[in-house]
Parts: sequence; C-alpha cells; structure tokens
Amino acid sequence: MSQQCLDTFFAKVDHLQPAFIDRLAKAVAIPSVSSEPERRHEVVRMGEFLRSELTALGATDIQMQDLGPQEDTDMHLPPVVLARYGTDANKLNILVYGHYDVQPADLEDGWDTDPFTLVQDGDKLLGRGSTDDKGPVLGWLNVIQAHQEAGIEFPVNLVMCFEGMEEYGSLGLEEMIEREKDVYFKGVDAVCISDNYWLGTENPVITYGLRGCNYYSITVEGPGADLHSGLFGGIVNEPMIDLSHLFSKLVTSQGKILIPGVQEMVAPLTAEEDARYDTIQYELDDLHNATGGQKINLYDTPRETLQHRWREPSLSIHGLEGAFSHAGAKTVIPAKVVGKFSIRTVPNIDSAALDKLVIDYVHDEFAKLGSKCRAHCTLMHDGAYWVSDPDNWNFTAARRATKAVWGVEPDLTREGGSIPITIAFEKALNTSCLLLPMGRGDDGAHSINEKINLSNYIQGIKTLGAYLHYVSVADR
Repeated sequence: MSQQCLDTFFAKVDHLQPAFIDRLAKAVAIPSVSSEPERRHEVVRMGEFLRSELTALGATDIQMQDLGPQEDTDMHLPPVVLARYGTDANKLNILVYGHYDVQPADLEDGWDTDPFTLVQDGDKLLGRGSTDDKGPVLGWLNVIQAHQEAGIEFPVNLVMCFEGMEEYGSLGLEEMIEREKDVYFKGVDAVCISDNYWLGTENPVITYGLRGCNYYSITVEGPGADLHSGLFGGIVNEPMIDLSHLFSKLVTSQGKILIPGVQEMVAPLTAEEDARYDTIQYELDDLHNATGGQKINLYDTPRETLQHRWREPSLSIHGLEGAFSHAGAKTVIPAKVVGKFSIRTVPNIDSAALDKLVIDYVHDEFAKLGSKCRAHCTLMHDGAYWVSDPDNWNFTAARRATKAVWGVEPDLTREGGSIPITIAFEKALNTSCLLLPMGRGDDGAHSINEKINLSNYIQGIKTLGAYLHYVSVADR
C-alpha cells in the first residue's frame, strides 16, 4: 500500500460524489420498513436492489439467504444478502455487515420533507435510512466502484452480509451465522460493522464496546374484568396500584438500581480504562443538545456521564399495557396491567444470574405488598454486552485509516446501546470485530428528519476504503 494509491482512491471518491448520492437516493426511495407488514414487500425489494447493484459491480457468489417464515405470522422473513468481491487466497477475508431495513416514517410524524425522498439541504442529506443504515451499506459498494474506476487493485477479499430485519430484532440472523460459520463465512479474518455513530459532531470515533440489554415484563392481574372505580375503588386490590409500587422499587429518580446484587457484578474500573476518558472530546452541551436543550443530566462532568453511559448498568422503565391512556377521563380499574423495563448490562454481569436476581426480587417485593392480586415477572429477551481490545491489529488499522482521512486521532468509545449481532459474529467466527461509524451523533437515526452529512458520507466512504488498505498490511 502506498500513499499515492490512497490519494488516487480518495480523488476518485470525490469525483464520483454525484453517482454516490444518486445511489443513496434510489435506496432511500424504497420504504423498506421491516416492522410494518404492509411494507414487508418493500424490504424484499430493497434486498433485490442491493443484489442488482452488486451484480453490476462484479460481485460473485451472490446469495439471497432464505430465513423462512416469521414465527406466529403469515409473513416471510426478508432474505439476507450475501456476496463476495475477490477470492485471492493470498489476501485477507474481511466481512462487512449492515442492514437495509429502516424505522417507520411518515410525513405526518413531523418530518420537514418526504422521508422516502433524499433531499439535500446544504451539507445534509435528509431521508429515512440515510445514516441508519443505507448510507454505510452503500459505502462498501461505493468503495468497490471507486477502486474499479481508479484502476486500483482491491486490497482484500470482501465478504458482505446485509440483512433486512435489524430494526425488528434481526430475526433469524444469529441462526444463519451459526449455520454459515464454516461455509460462507469460513476463513473470515476480521469483521467490520458500520451501524453506529460518532459520539458528537466534530470528532470521528471507533467503538470497542457496547452495553447489553435484558428486557423484562411484570404482569399484575386482579379481577376477572375491568371494574368501575366508584363501585369497587377502596374495597379491592388494584393491579395498577400494585404495579406502581413495584416500579418504585426498581430504581431511584437519580438512576440508582435498587435490586441487590446487580452493582456487585460490575467489573471494576481499571487505571488503563479510566485513562482513555482523558482525551475523549465530549461536553455536557452535547448531552443537552441531544435531549432537546433540556439540562436534565444526572452527572456534572463529561467523564462521569460517559462512564455511566458506557460501563455502568442502567435500569429504564419503558411503559405498560392495559391501563387507560387516551385523552379525557375514564374511571376504570384495569383488571390486568403489564409493565415493561430493561437493564443495560456491562462487564461482568452474567445474564442468567441477573435474570434470577431481578425475577426473585420482583416477586419478593410483591409479596411484601400483601395484595390478593397475582404478579409474575419474566424475561422477554436479552442481548449480551460486548467489549473488545481497541489496541489489536484490526482496531489499529481502523485508527490509521481514520487519521488518514480526517487528519485527527479518533476517539476510542464504548456505547450505551446494544448491537447483539456484534458478539454473534465475534463468537461464531472467533475473530476480531470492530465498529467503524460513518454518521454523526446528531443524525437522528430513529427520529424525524434523519440525515447524514454529505461530508460524512463522502469522507466515510474514504475511511471504509482506507481501512481495507491498512488492514491488508496489518501486523497480526
């Protein structure tokens, strides 16, 4: 690899900018919302679009992996698009993952423009999926095209895996990875995922850790049917009142988890890890901007804030079913309510041990109420935390690539959210996995007016391509 080679590649990416914007516009125009049954066929159409683009670029062994029917529905799961670019036995095999489905979006939600029409507003490219995750997915295709048109030898064998159900929980994907680990994915040397974001808006990042997520429900049942509070209020146990008491026993308003034994499982902060926070560019204003300008922060310093976001567990209450929630007044005592909450997990919280702590604690606290209602707590789903070595050969290549494009050292970050497929790839393929984001922290991925900055889209393409060059010569 030479600097001249990279410079030629970078120049070609700049030259192809209009074509790359057009490719993104075509992808955004497909409303591939996986969670809406009436749009499931659009998800399939988006998969077919990727297959067509990959075919035109000369990718080989393109497969539309059938994941079968979606459980408890009459719908079929959209295919996972697999493809290869390059089969040179002397080159590394780098697997890249992304997803081509998107969150729901309608103009009536508050969008300033049609969410499924890519609109350029200065440096912003607005449209659903522009940053999550169609822009990054197409980034890999754009890397291939730029190499071809620049006449540069592709530095690695690229193995591509693009799914269409990430926004619905990646149904069937882990099973497919396990099925293909010694088949399609055999010989993969490293994994790169571009499905997260910078910490803020100024400095690029590389992510080496994610919190996990265990999601629970509490069901409280009382009478056989809803009751009139004027006739029965004060003379029967009420499920909603019992659930409110249980919610109050989970976490304080300052974020302290009240379930005994959870905090004791958390890995201690080492001096080496603590030192990484010294150089991270983050201010509390970044948090205030992300919360709509409201200063509701629990901690007074960026360091405390990031440590509680990345390496400390948190418990959030998400909502309930069965209670009256419409406008106006309705004096009903609900017969059954279901409350939902989650715990974000970190090293070294064992998922099974946590489940036992949580469920036993909820049942014990309910028993203390002396209620004649019935309560049951259960795990709905879980996803493990993930943490890697940010100094290994794979991350070192990504760091060199990021500096070559952006001219600065990237921040090494962990994240508070969860991408369960990261650890699925790492465990199944027994290799290094890294998160190399393209978008910024203010992109609004699941919100209205989702965007990716044009500069991030184009410079992100360069970063992905440079990473492949640097990883091809990395000292393992």
